[in-house]
Amino acid sequence: MKKILPVVLAVLAVVLSLVAAGCDASGTGDGTSGDALSGTITIFHAGSLSGPFDKAARAFEEIHPGVKFALESAGSRTTIRKVTELGKPADIIGSADYTAIEQLMVPEFAQWYIIFASNQMVIAYTDSSQYADEINGDNWYEILLRDGVDYGHSDPNADPCGYRTLLLWQLAEQYYGVLGLSDELIASRPEKNIRSKETELIALLQSGDLDYAFEYRSIAIQHGLNYIELPPQIDLSDVQYADFYATAEVEVDGKEPGITQTQIGQPILYAVTVPDNAARPDLAVAFLRFLLSAEGRAIMEDSGQQAIIPAIASDLLMLPSELKEYVVASSQAETGGSR
Repeated sequence: MKKILPVVLAVLAVVLSLVAAGCDASGTGDGTSGDALSGTITIFHAGSLSGPFDKAARAFEEIHPGVKFALESAGSRTTIRKVTELGKPADIIGSADYTAIEQLMVPEFAQWYIIFASNQMVIAYTDSSQYADEINGDNWYEILLRDGVDYGHSDPNADPCGYRTLLLWQLAEQYYGVLGLSDELIASRPEKNIRSKETELIALLQSGDLDYAFEYRSIAIQHGLNYIELPPQIDLSDVQYADFYATAEVEVDGKEPGITQTQIGQPILYAVTVPDNAARPDLAVAFLRFLLSAEGRAIMEDSGQQAIIPAIASDLLMLPSELKEYVVASSQAETGGSR
């Protein structure tokens, strides 16, 4: 299997330095042409992309009234399996983890992908959560392990936020120096508190059935939830801690029943691709141009996610020419990411 993590991280470090310096290394237009477009764009996407993709779709429809969208959300790995296992056609796949596309789609179902946004893990809660007035970025695990406190996360086999939670717990054990912390957090979390995607936990928080949920920062912002920011050494947000993140790993379901893959800790990177079975690849590329443009990036930022500028392409040779002005290339490497 091809793996690109070391090269991606090297490119990403340069990209983030450009962002910090106020440089925009991508195209500055709105990412659309003056041609009249019409038809339906079908997008299967991660639950955490529901907010920004819905906003981007509405903005695109204003520019191209003849275009309509069919948006369908699920955990990223479930989303991808709709194409790879169920054979459902999709024009765009949006994943909360680029490695899910690399592992499950390339090269049988897709030939390229673009890494376009990042995120960070947080602990979401409400004013009604137990010990809401006490919890912080230092004592969170002590609060969660108190009697009667309910916390949850999404399914690691369906949703990257789920396995990222387990990776975070392993990293926390090392970071805080609390032996056995990861196992204790797993043992104290009932199976009923695991849901298929991270957005399903929101209703449980709002109803009081959960006190705390491990979520992406963007999700907490979009739903108006309180959230605890965690140290960057464990929240999977910072490229400078990539080596430390990589010391954690979890097993998740692989391409075929009974086969597992080892998911290694790494910075959170979102990706999009156009599957080989896309009915309207022309519309898909037009929408991705918009998503990668200044207007599309602003929508991502307003939704609590950092846009990666320029975006990172897995394979520049396979990428549609219309998208190349918005990306830098990342060559493929045979180490890192997952194995």
